[in-house]
Amino acid sequence: MTTGARMWDERFRDEGHAYGTAPSLYLMEKRALLKPGQRALAPADGGGRNGVWLAQQGLAVHAVDLSSEGLARARELAIARGVSIQLEQADLLEWAWPVAAYDWVVSVYCHLPADARPRVHRAMLGALKPGGYLLLEAFHTDQLAYHSGGPRDEGMLMTEERLRSDFEGAEIVEFRKELVQLDESRLHRGPGMLVRLLARRV
Repeated sequence: MTTGARMWDERFRDEGHAYGTAPSLYLMEKRALLKPGQRALAPADGGGRNGVWLAQQGLAVHAVDLSSEGLARARELAIARGVSIQLEQADLLEWAWPVAAYDWVVSVYCHLPADARPRVHRAMLGALKPGGYLLLEAFHTDQLAYHSGGPRDEGMLMTEERLRSDFEGAEIVEFRKELVQLDESRLHRGPGMLVRLLARRV
């Protein structure tokens, strides 16, 4: 077991649904774009809050996470909500990413080392069918001024320049940098500076 997997296992074992059970507010905002029967990939969805909600909207969901404990919480949540999702334990840096397989990729707080982030983001885009949507929500580098969650490593945080470079060639439908009041869990509470991106594979 890697150090990262051990850390996330401890978090989901000790905190349960460490980031709550409600989906990302930004994801909920895009509900009108979701169509029953679409396929969605939810990378780094330990706890299952976004993948389970997508399944409740009628999508076929594939959730991938490094943590077996996080996936166990996702399985419990799916059972409680009466939906089924495909769960897979994998390191996103080593996973054999599918190509042109999904209508949606939903990446919420998937923070990666700076040297790996562009490659994984390109793999997210490549996993989409032409016309498919990528929704990303994460902490901006300005989050270092706040203490409501997220990595304390500037290189793992997001900027518009980094994301536009990572997703070069995609249609950027929307990019927002927003100071929001987080109340997702004990670990995400208080003012936080987020980036919210909706991109489309052309």
